[in-house]
Amino acid sequence: MKGTRPLDNAEIRKVSDAFEGIFAVRNRSLFMLGVSVGGRISELLALKVNDVWQNGKPVTDLLFDLNIVKGREMSRAVPVNIDGREAIEDLITWQTELYGNTDPTRSLFTSRNGQGSQRMTRKAAYDVLKDAFEGAGLNGKLGTHSLRKSYAQRLYDQTNDIYAVQEMLGHKSVITTQRYLGVNYASVREASEAMSVHSEGDISTKTSPSVNEAPDDVLLMELLRRGYDVTKLLEKDQSMQLLESSDETTPPNDETAPLNDETAPPNDETTPPKFV
Repeated sequence: MKGTRPLDNAEIRKVSDAFEGIFAVRNRSLFMLGVSVGGRISELLALKVNDVWQNGKPVTDLLFDLNIVKGREMSRAVPVNIDGREAIEDLITWQTELYGNTDPTRSLFTSRNGQGSQRMTRKAAYDVLKDAFEGAGLNGKLGTHSLRKSYAQRLYDQTNDIYAVQEMLGHKSVITTQRYLGVNYASVREASEAMSVHSEGDISTKTSPSVNEAPDDVLLMELLRRGYDVTKLLEKDQSMQLLESSDETTPPNDETAPLNDETAPPNDETTPPKFV
């Protein structure tokens, strides 16, 4: 689905916990394998048991063969991480319990109808994923393509290598991958929260009981925020600081003149005392 957004790891965990019913294992496995290998929904639904289960265990590298790749342009092999391998194991166990055996030629994601002889349809995949997204409390434009985008975005965040992402997705052009990735959605979300009025810093969200009690830097920042030109204030402040500094370093005349004990009479004889 064009325009769908990716999910981050926290959202993936929420969706994984949201599947319910007899086919929850199948649906969860579809979701987890999708976000783990980045296959198109058509490619995932075309997989057979023997594509992912060999020698009694999940494959560590999944081959998307030409006969299932979109446009049959180019086959590709994708590493299967622990999330994907666990999804495969769960699905094979579920199939064995449901159908009584593990047929290598059976569709990996079977339909509710046909006792394992039919594969799950794209509409059914969309419906179960949509229900899970809603059950997880997620919003935004989400669909079957969100699985592939989630894989792509997270792989790019880990590797920072757009060419690696291009190869794993099977894109002919890196420009397609560039448009596909877009921006880091999690980073945009954090930035959006940070720039909200509610989350703004102390200057705008907190006020001092009195202007006189507010620090100078806070007052200047508030004036700047409101569009005032504080240049003259800063120049005046700097001039005042120079004057104060001059007053501190230049002693008064009566202190610079050395006292001569022979010529200067004691205060108590010539000058009446000052009472402060």
